[in-house]
Amino acid sequence: MKALIAATVLALGLPAFAQQQEAKPLAPGREALAIPYEKYTLPNGLEVILARDPKLPVVAVNVWYHVGAYNEQPGRTGFAHLFEHMMFQGSKHVPDDVHIAMLEQLGANDLNGTTNFDRTNYFETVPSNQLATALWLESDRMGFLLDALDEKKLRTQQEVVKNERRQGTETRPYGLAQEKLWKALFPAPHPYHGKVIGSMEDLDAATVGEVKDFFRKWYAPANATLAVVGDFDEQQARALIEKYFGTLPSGPKPEKPQVAPVKVTRETVIRHDEKVGTLPMVTMAWLTPSYLTEGDATADVLANALGTGKSSRLYKRLVQDKELAQSVSASQQSLGAQSVFTIEAVARPGVSSDALAKEIDAVLDEVRRDGIQPQELNRARSRFETQMLAGLQSVGGFGGKADTLQSYNHYEGDPGYLNEDLARYDAVTPDKVRDFAREYLKPDARVVLHAVPSQKSPISAAKETR
Repeated sequence: MKALIAATVLALGLPAFAQQQEAKPLAPGREALAIPYEKYTLPNGLEVILARDPKLPVVAVNVWYHVGAYNEQPGRTGFAHLFEHMMFQGSKHVPDDVHIAMLEQLGANDLNGTTNFDRTNYFETVPSNQLATALWLESDRMGFLLDALDEKKLRTQQEVVKNERRQGTETRPYGLAQEKLWKALFPAPHPYHGKVIGSMEDLDAATVGEVKDFFRKWYAPANATLAVVGDFDEQQARALIEKYFGTLPSGPKPEKPQVAPVKVTRETVIRHDEKVGTLPMVTMAWLTPSYLTEGDATADVLANALGTGKSSRLYKRLVQDKELAQSVSASQQSLGAQSVFTIEAVARPGVSSDALAKEIDAVLDEVRRDGIQPQELNRARSRFETQMLAGLQSVGGFGGKADTLQSYNHYEGDPGYLNEDLARYDAVTPDKVRDFAREYLKPDARVVLHAVPSQKSPISAAKETR
């Protein structure tokens, strides 16, 4: 339920090249969540999702490129995230560094771009009468970005990204420690190895030719989906999309890399000499089922029961009762290839990371033995439904209607995946949570990170034990 939408396909006349997708009826009691939408495909392969919502005179334009860090080659990491920056630096018909300013002058908000392991997206919400400009800007960087990409721009953005990595990983408390944990979960050459932002070495090594080749392969219309959601005239929107995107050339849709699942068959313990964080931290991580597959929703529920709110099991045990931790959390990071279930706790002054790990294991032993209580399950479901409704109040932005339609389409090829997604959570039981903990959260199938503030010289190297 990390991306939730409803779907009712509009019975509209489509051009000959369009592929209309039939929507499934919503489950009783959930009809109010419906987002009427239609999906069709241009001759160049660009998918288009249209969803009218006339409540406010605004429209969201949202483009997903089906490329992320997963699609990069070893030794050339960070390209997808690098393009998140390059796409705002100007294209053939748009001057350098004015893309954002042009949209803001038109009254745009919810304007951004994001990259993860599985995809890259760009989005903005504009007044309804500015839809044409937003579509033109998106089409120009899709079709004509390379006309404006040169050595100077690349080097400038490489330095920007490197500085972002310094701030977000290298000088951030526990940042380098968490990168170690992730690399241990996904050993090289797995495409999830490392950070989405890439490594300093790979960023430095990237050439203009390599970057352009990456763009040509992954940023063509055949590997992208455009969603337009909000207050717009359907006939006019179709005409504008055909005008600005329909003429862009496109090659075949690139093949997604086929990577064997990773298996962790023994406990790996990392002891990191922490230079930035001031208190010991322990993190435990397990590999779990991929997004929207069997077990993923169960992991969400368990993470909620363990680490969300003051009534959660880990908070009550580590923070309130034992007074060992100042913070604790649990999460299921759902990804397309494999997901990661994580528990993280930061110690109070004078408490060791080993003491935290011992208490976390005691809580996990209880769950493996008895599962969770029905009220914990119901509380988790209520939180997910609340988050869903909050997100669907907006046509654009992070987790808005356009983003949610795109997410279901990206992972399932079906923007109307609401019923199936809701059904996953409806099917979770306390016994299923118990069985999930026994199968996936085994002590011998995890990576455990102890990030402990260094008492050594600042030039001491961080050590790792296995």
